[in-house]
Amino acid sequence: MKYLTTDLAAIPWVRHGFFTRQGGVSGGLYASLNCGFRKDDRQANVRANRARAAAALDIAAESLVVARQAHSAKAVAVKKPWAPKDAPECDGMVTAERGLGLGVLTADCVPVLFASKKEKIVGACHAGWKGALGGVLEETVAALEKRGARPEDIAVAIGPCIGADSYEVSDDFPLPFMAQDAANARFFKSAARAGHRMFDLPGYVAHRLRLLGIEAVHDTRQDTRTDDSFFSNRRAFLQGEKGFGLQISIISII
Repeated sequence: MKYLTTDLAAIPWVRHGFFTRQGGVSGGLYASLNCGFRKDDRQANVRANRARAAAALDIAAESLVVARQAHSAKAVAVKKPWAPKDAPECDGMVTAERGLGLGVLTADCVPVLFASKKEKIVGACHAGWKGALGGVLEETVAALEKRGARPEDIAVAIGPCIGADSYEVSDDFPLPFMAQDAANARFFKSAARAGHRMFDLPGYVAHRLRLLGIEAVHDTRQDTRTDDSFFSNRRAFLQGEKGFGLQISIISII
């Protein structure tokens, strides 16, 4: 069971991990730690994989919660665990409950974990380009603030995601980012292929976090497209594969 940690580990009441795709029971395209319910992977496999990831962080399997992610800006407060069938549709979660694990699923999108260095409050969000542009980071931080955290006391970890040299987009893709702020041009550069740009999604996420007054932003700097120890939507598409799994990132209060 392999997972990455960051400087968030220095906060005494925080336990977190960005898991790779290794150490699970799924097979084929979903080998092996697929934590997302996919039509070609058995639900029993996914439940077993989630339980393994939770156990690696000393979290009870039933205390790990994962939302129905929808690339939205919605963030919710979590006070007790839910069954997968009862998961709310949202992309940000916060909690002040000890032993409850917040799990985010990704395969190129940015998993973002939050922890207050003074208050025992943690958060997690799934930030694809649409959610990041739409405000999921701001909504998650607002939910943390509502429970007593201050931006200057919040530390954030950006997990494995598609890197700036791997995310090719069409020439018109930057338009809504430029409409938001002309300075966002810095996150796009020319691509080798005509009519395309390269997008620095993790750089954009870090920028949006710093605009909120958060200075402690830690980045694992792992590119999911180029590192096959992670699942990657883009890599699967480029290789003509018919499916891909989802890795999990988890944070909890000890």
